[in-house]
Amino acid sequence: MKFVLATANPGKINEMREILSQLGFDIVTRRELGIDIDVAETGATFLENATLKARAICSVAGMPAIADDSGLCIDALGGAPGLDSSSFGGDSLDDEGRCEYLLDLMRDMEQRSAKFVSTIVCVFPDGRLLTAAGECRGEIAAVPGGSGGFGYDPVFIAEGTGKTMAELPPEEKNERSHRGKALRNFALLLSECTNIS
Repeated sequence: MKFVLATANPGKINEMREILSQLGFDIVTRRELGIDIDVAETGATFLENATLKARAICSVAGMPAIADDSGLCIDALGGAPGLDSSSFGGDSLDDEGRCEYLLDLMRDMEQRSAKFVSTIVCVFPDGRLLTAAGECRGEIAAVPGGSGGFGYDPVFIAEGTGKTMAELPPEEKNERSHRGKALRNFALLLSECTNIS
């Protein structure tokens, strides 16, 4: 069975394609199918936003669509940036700018515990859906580190590593990451659904 990734984020595409390909999935992207639509993320939860994206792309592509909605949740900030992770600090900021904004905001904070969360939703053309989630606990670094990954990876130290996600080799990052865990949970659920074809 072939699946289309509902995301247009290049970093997510690379990560999801690598993980899902290793799990035996046949993956195409929206771009490869010529799908160029914006899906408003108006949900109140990661699950709602992922479902909105997966449903929209599935309806256009006519094939199963896999969407991810994820974010960084920081305890000292009451769970922020959370759903607003991609626009934290303003829409004009890029990944580096958001990391700088976050570190500046937390400069004098001693509590730095945080977690990355990911919710995966797959919608099938007949309306059925599968959902899975994953999280990666850690803490916010004092300064950025590493050149790998994307988003907040340079400022998030994965629990038990002493390194930021951007400093980890891609294979280790995918093994530890929230998205990697969610996608593996999704693959397991799919394998148990013998009536999905």
